[in-house]
Amino acid sequence: MRSRVSGLARALLAGLLASLAPAAPALATAGDWVETEQARLRLISAVDGVAAEGRLDLGLQFQLEPGWKIYWRSPGDAGYPPRLDWSGSRNLADPALSWPVPERFSLFGLETFGYGDEVVLPIAARAVDPGQGVALAAKVDFLVCEEICIPLEADLSLSLPSGPAASSSYGALIETFRRLVPGQGAEAGLSLESVGLTGDLKNPVIEARATSETAFAAPDLLVEGPPAFSYGSPEVALEDEGRSAVIRVPVLGRSGANSVIEGKPLTVTLTDGRRGLETSVIARFAEGATPPLDLAQLAIIIGLAFIGGLILNVMPCVLPVLSLKLLSVVSHGGGERRQVRRGFLASAAGIVASFLALALLVLGLKGAGMAVGWGIQFQQPLFLVALVLVLTLFAWNLFGLFEFHLPRALGGLGARKSDDKSLAGSFWTGALATLLATPCSAPYLGTAVGFALARGPLEVVAVFLALGLGMALPYVLVAAVPSLATRLPRPGAWMLWVKRVMGLALLGTAVWLLAVLGGESGLAAALAVAVMALATAPVLWLNLRRRLDPGVATAAILGLALAAFISPPTLGGPVAARSAGEAGAWQPLDAARIAGLVAQGKVVFVDVTADWCITCQYNKVQVLDDRRVTARLEAAGAVTLRGDWTRPDPAISAYLESFGRYGIPFNAVYGPGLPAGKALPEILSVSGVLAVLDEAAGEQITGNRASTTP
Repeated sequence: MRSRVSGLARALLAGLLASLAPAAPALATAGDWVETEQARLRLISAVDGVAAEGRLDLGLQFQLEPGWKIYWRSPGDAGYPPRLDWSGSRNLADPALSWPVPERFSLFGLETFGYGDEVVLPIAARAVDPGQGVALAAKVDFLVCEEICIPLEADLSLSLPSGPAASSSYGALIETFRRLVPGQGAEAGLSLESVGLTGDLKNPVIEARATSETAFAAPDLLVEGPPAFSYGSPEVALEDEGRSAVIRVPVLGRSGANSVIEGKPLTVTLTDGRRGLETSVIARFAEGATPPLDLAQLAIIIGLAFIGGLILNVMPCVLPVLSLKLLSVVSHGGGERRQVRRGFLASAAGIVASFLALALLVLGLKGAGMAVGWGIQFQQPLFLVALVLVLTLFAWNLFGLFEFHLPRALGGLGARKSDDKSLAGSFWTGALATLLATPCSAPYLGTAVGFALARGPLEVVAVFLALGLGMALPYVLVAAVPSLATRLPRPGAWMLWVKRVMGLALLGTAVWLLAVLGGESGLAAALAVAVMALATAPVLWLNLRRRLDPGVATAAILGLALAAFISPPTLGGPVAARSAGEAGAWQPLDAARIAGLVAQGKVVFVDVTADWCITCQYNKVQVLDDRRVTARLEAAGAVTLRGDWTRPDPAISAYLESFGRYGIPFNAVYGPGLPAGKALPEILSVSGVLAVLDEAAGEQITGNRASTTP
């Protein structure tokens, strides 16, 4: 707590500086003070005009009464940072707030971060038209706290004329606080040797080892991470005559199934008085030090995975392949119970085996240091080509162009009887259903997959096995009660029409995949693959009519498939990045902008989508484009950001991982009431989105903050 003597000295110094500065520049480079009983604030500028390059060096200056404080960008356990709305400004673009090293406040068991006495928050901006003056108008919403907290608002203004930009008397003040913004540490004589996890899964601790060119005075570690976590007060141990420090910060506030901090991205800020260093890390236990598995938590995750796998059966991605199984059910009308049981068990086995294969693929990619996620194989053109060909051949089979026998290497599997070949077909039908399920994200699936991908091999295999068992459950039930299939009407001529309808459904899925391929590899590559897939039809027809030798037909099919596979790399080229904001007010996702927008008091809605994600398209049509949602977004002045994950994008992958997610759809809402963001369920509802938008706007919590935030 500062004394009033220091405040008087500060005022006398400010008056002296003002008297030494020329009168005109002083008026042009500082706005009027807005004063309350607890604080006063204004806008200041380092220059007195708008130069030809249009760069603006500004500051938001706070002077607080002794004992009162405002909050840092991440306030900690309570509070919220100053938020600026620049919408009333003229000729202003891209105002970006920087945050000097804050102070830790510990009160009533809560850890918060902020500023007392005086602080200038540097602002870098530019003029839209450098040839014109700039009129700054900022509505500032901020919280001041002592023993009680009071939310305040202030309307600040400052005008800068066009012309030569001479330095003002406030340039040194802004620069002083800009130097206090944490950087890489070298300029402050600080370095972080390591940051990792110790303890166990139930009580993890973030441990940082830091060094300083001069002895540490009061080192601290400020941790920013996913919204599900909070962090306690640090324990500090000094070594090497104070030039080395080990800082341990306990992880608190964990709840729910997706509460494992290992694998999550963190921003850590090392401070020592007014010196600072900032860096981003991934929370990891040291090699060989991973704590024992929490069996209770794993059991919860496995249960969620099982439910998520079961729900996948009714997702739109799987429906085209389920049509094949529907035909199988109908064909068993009046059939033998034993045959029904074996066929459905074979499909269930295909599903489970495919999920285990996906688990092994995930482990291989993780071991190679590559990004992993649910459905990322749809970002690979060759995988899309393979699915297009398989679906097309399945469709030709339903149209009667050939009797479906898989290649001997796959379909026969050593079988001698037609029944055994039928079992092989059922097995691969289940495998195909699994592959087509991966662009869909069902409820509970994102939580389970996120947990697995952040953990080790045992968790990955267990979760993917549970997903497979959940998806296979309906097949197992039919196998257990074969009468569900055998009591259906006997097959007849009507089956031909059913097959044709189902064949059209499969071709429709292939067309959708070709559209996705076009977005990834270009129109020429997609058209070439389409031509090769369609060309298999006359080859099969000629073979059916015995006008083509079977060996020649097989060679022709393989040749067309090879031509389809080489089309994307040979005909495809760099596809121009599509603006994610093509539709209306949507802007491309830039995660770095979000904190600044929230600081300005904006509500931010994020949508991560992809052309291959069917659930994403459902959410868009049924919820995001609903007039009630669009009207609420417009009324709130919300900023809508859309990330396109159709093709690999490391920035989007990192953003998803910050929420412990590895698949899409993904939606999050930020705002004054949700500064750290809140992830929404995989399948959206209008009422759910509207409720979270209200929460983000702060409509449900402003009153509490006014009276209880320490």
